[in-house]
Amino acid sequence: MRTWNVGDVMTQAVVSVGEDTSYREVVDVLIGHRFSAVPVVDGSQRVVGVVSEADLLRKIEYAGAAKRRMFESRRRRGERDKANGRTAAELMSAPAVVAAPGMLVTAAARLMEAEAVKRLPVVDGQGRLVGVVSRGDLLKVHQRLDSEILADIEKAVLEPFLAEDARAVTTQVVDGVVTLTGKVERRSSSEIAIRLARQVAGVVEVNSWLDYDFDDREFRGPRQPFGADSPGPRPPFGPESTAGR
Repeated sequence: MRTWNVGDVMTQAVVSVGEDTSYREVVDVLIGHRFSAVPVVDGSQRVVGVVSEADLLRKIEYAGAAKRRMFESRRRRGERDKANGRTAAELMSAPAVVAAPGMLVTAAARLMEAEAVKRLPVVDGQGRLVGVVSRGDLLKVHQRLDSEILADIEKAVLEPFLAEDARAVTTQVVDGVVTLTGKVERRSSSEIAIRLARQVAGVVEVNSWLDYDFDDREFRGPRQPFGADSPGPRPPFGPESTAGR
């Protein structure tokens, strides 16, 4: 199964600013390109920070504000310093939150969420800027064709991990929604198929109608017809949706 990395979706035509770029020039770059932030690089193209709209807005926020107070928090002092900044080096947030080209898109999405940022500079092993990945770039995995997703599930999930059971499983993909139907020998096999299918790039949701002969997760033995000698009916096997898990 092909894994999708930041390098597969990032924008390589990168706009950056130098440490000495003026406040007004940074404003022009963000507005002109409709960016929310821009990386700041040194003379060797190494990323030293990021200037965002929020950083620039400090100058408006603190315009005419009272002088610094003795017991102000560190965060407030930092914001006031940016309000007085004139160059990208004085305005930027540092160190920059960056990604590597080989980072999984799932890891990049989690990093953006954890750091509350919309864009990540992408750097090589020496810290040099090679691209930028945005939230919109990460969504490119959901532009994959249904046929591509189907091929990944059949070749990279069912065949290698379900062995002979793969022949008994039918897969359909419509608008990224995967539906698995059929019957496998063990319950654990159906759960493996569901879990791995969810990890295929471009999958929106997995619905499972898979039945099984043996519940090896509870060690109860083969299912028996319901009756006086039966331990009772098994919970319904479908549909099992994995959306939101």
